This record gives sequence, structure tokens and C-alpha cells, in this order.
Amino acid sequence: MDGVEESEAADDAARTGTAVRLAVARIARRLRQTHAVGDVTLSEVSVLARLSRDGADSPGSLAELERVRPQAMASTLAALEERGLVSRRQDPADRRRAVMTVTDAGRSVLRERRSESVQRLTEVLDEEFTPAERRRLLAVVPLLERLAERL
Repeated sequence: MDGVEESEAADDAARTGTAVRLAVARIARRLRQTHAVGDVTLSEVSVLARLSRDGADSPGSLAELERVRPQAMASTLAALEERGLVSRRQDPADRRRAVMTVTDAGRSVLRERRSESVQRLTEVLDEEFTPAERRRLLAVVPLLERLAERL
């Protein structure tokens, strides 16, 4: 690749990155807006989903996995615990350490939220997109998942 081709490739990657970032942010924002006031926050949903998917974990590990400060994770977990969506217990392997688990109520909130988002997406896709357009969107999902894994 010569200098011009490299510059064009970098410009293309930057344009693509900007377009993907804006589109994903708009979709996430619009989905968040469909949820009831007082509903769980996006960071709380992320923690609930992680605990539901991966099982019990320590606050420190959750902070690292979610890429937030331990203080921010402590606040998130306190809010979830106050509403009965997560529970805290001693780590059986290391009694000095606490581990968090998602409760049945937390799983229920997660299911309801997912159902609302999927229902909204389904309605719009059904009403506004042709079958061919839906297939094109579906074909892009593996690329978006790969991008998310690399970030």
C-alpha cells in the first residue's frame, strides 16, 4: 500500500468508526427512553446481565470487568442491593471477600427490560424494514459483535 492508499484506508476506518458509534449510541439512547422512569440504569442492567450470565462475582472484579472505578461499582451495587436485585454474601473460598449474586427479582427485571427492548426493535423492524433490509442488518451483527469484543 502506498501513502495515498494508507491515508484513504485510515479515512475510511475513521468514517466507519464515527458512523457506527453514532448509530449504536442513537439506538441505545432510544431504547433507554422507552423504559419507565425510575427503571434501572444502563450500568445497573449491565451488572445484572453479567451476574446473570457469568454467576457470582466480587465487587472489585465487577468493576474491572465493567471498566469502572471501584467506587462507581460500589454505588451501582448498593442501589441494586437496596432494591433487592442483587444480594451480597461471603465468598466461601475466601471469607474476607464478598461476592454479589443476582436475585430472582433481578432476573425478572432483566427479562422484562430485554423483552421491552426486543419488542420495540421487532415492531420497528417489522413495520419499517423490508425482509431484504432485515437480512442485511442481520448479516452485519457478527461484525458488530467482533467489534465489541475487540474494544
